[in-house]
Amino acid sequence: MATTAIVAEVADTYDAVVVGSGPNGLASGIRLAQAGCSVLLIEGNETIGGGARTAELTLPGFLHDTCSAIHPLASGSPFFQTLPLAKYGLEWIQPEFPLAHPLDDGRPIVLRRNLAAASRDWRALFQPLLDHWQSLAGDFLAPMLRFPKHPLLMARFGYHALRSAERLVRSWSERDRTLFAGLAAHSFLPLDKIPSAAFGMVLGLMAHAVGWPMPRGGSQQISNALAAHFRSCGGVIQTNAPVKNLDQLPRARVYLLDVTPRQFIEIAAGKMPPKYKHKLSRYRYGPGVFKVDYALSSPIPWRSAECASAGTIHLGGTFDEIARAERQIWEGKLAEQPFVLLAQQSLFDATRAPTGKHVAWAYCHVPHGSTEDGSALIEGQIERFAPGFRDCILARAARNCAEIERANPNCVGGDVNGGAATLRQLVARPVFSPNPYRTPIPGVFLCSASTPPGGGVHGMCGLHAADAALREIGRVRAL
Repeated sequence: MATTAIVAEVADTYDAVVVGSGPNGLASGIRLAQAGCSVLLIEGNETIGGGARTAELTLPGFLHDTCSAIHPLASGSPFFQTLPLAKYGLEWIQPEFPLAHPLDDGRPIVLRRNLAAASRDWRALFQPLLDHWQSLAGDFLAPMLRFPKHPLLMARFGYHALRSAERLVRSWSERDRTLFAGLAAHSFLPLDKIPSAAFGMVLGLMAHAVGWPMPRGGSQQISNALAAHFRSCGGVIQTNAPVKNLDQLPRARVYLLDVTPRQFIEIAAGKMPPKYKHKLSRYRYGPGVFKVDYALSSPIPWRSAECASAGTIHLGGTFDEIARAERQIWEGKLAEQPFVLLAQQSLFDATRAPTGKHVAWAYCHVPHGSTEDGSALIEGQIERFAPGFRDCILARAARNCAEIERANPNCVGGDVNGGAATLRQLVARPVFSPNPYRTPIPGVFLCSASTPPGGGVHGMCGLHAADAALREIGRVRAL
């Protein structure tokens, strides 16, 4: 069957074509357009955004984030901070507390932005990093196989980060250990595995440096603002144009694909050297998520009042409980009491639900590709700390791993991070190379979360890939 060519909206040829309109694809497009390139960005879906989208998933008027919801990495992104996104309507909302972690004894652990309110152990870890967080952000959101701009700072960060969460906090109080466990569990790694500590450190640092904010109106507003700025730089966006093969694409000097290795193998069929294809085929995806979005008749009835002042809630009990659940997921088992991440955006953003009503966003980690229904497990953990929650539910929209992948093909097997965050795949992402964005196909680059620095709404994968492409076409200049 012949491959249908994509018809460009403005021109037949471009300096660059970007495939995928997630934050990384948009970041690539912006960087290229800023450098004076003519850029076409192609999106297969009807709406732009990839993992940063918002839709009415349950009932009319209830706006749910389809994937990402809380955005410390976006608000603290070294690249996004250089862009005039507020001009295009992006407004960050800061809850009173970035995070609350309720416990069965009724005394929740609260992560406050003010580091002075933390324990001595917590301050000892984070204060030296917080003092230089902007310098650090540029280095830890870059490829590991690159000499850092601030080597002494990165050495201090790496001394702690290249450990397991379990080892790093072994001597801490139980409450501090439990709070850190929830942060480190965002890695999808067992807490006794390296480098789970790194994820806890980055997320904790960002909580104190920039908070854990949410965009007013939903995550779609991040994508909309990036797209508006891209267009203001001369970029062109074409939607409803799925790319199945490189031969579909218009002529260009370089191509940047916001896709994972599995998709790239299919798209580049017949053009990829066998050795590189073999390396990509060995790329490992991590556990998936089971996600539920709720339309609620009232706020979640937390037993602990502090939880109503936090944008994000970690549900999973103690350090040992979270560690056990994450270990079971990595072993391919569904945890009976999973670690649950929950966001309650409508408490702080009235645009997200009809007057007096609310939304909640929740997911738990599940084995890669799991098709089991985790709704009861998630609701059991919420009820554990908010008795009567089920009575508030007006409607729910649940997605298993396969359904998440259908909505966003980059979430292979439900993996929202674009690949397992093992130490090997932080260094060799997607392959071991001093330029991990460039592929052996001339002029073709990868810019997805399967490249450094990995998952998260920060756009840095796209930025670094665009810079690699600009070096190839000789158009790079200081911005």
